[in-house]
Amino acid sequence: MDIISQARGLYEKYRLFIWYSAIGASGVTLDFLAFYILNSRLHVHYQFANLASVSLGITNNFLLNAFLNFRITDRLLIRFFKFYAVGFVGLGLSALLLYLLIDRLHIVPLLAKAVTIIFVVIVQFTLNKRYSFKATASE
Repeated sequence: MDIISQARGLYEKYRLFIWYSAIGASGVTLDFLAFYILNSRLHVHYQFANLASVSLGITNNFLLNAFLNFRITDRLLIRFFKFYAVGFVGLGLSALLLYLLIDRLHIVPLLAKAVTIIFVVIVQFTLNKRYSFKATASE
């Protein structure tokens, strides 16, 4: 088996996660940028800025994952609510971690936000693969 075949095999095995990560990077960028603008420029409290920025990232990621990655577009509204529910779990985890990092450990908000994203991505990928984009019986 040559290196091209091995690389192709690895890509096929991890394609969903690779694309999920790339799409997630776009969502993280939107999330982080919105958080920065709201919190640092407009002086919105970090928890409210986090709620708005995470919601923007979740919506971006859902649309791109549904149409480009998982390519599952049936029951789109139901899937969006499932995806958002998973995102809400991530939001809760993010809010808790931000509180601990900012209010208890006195880490600057932007650094704290960056740290929380790492943990939230892992949790959300696992939940979304198993819950939001699980193929239905007819697929």
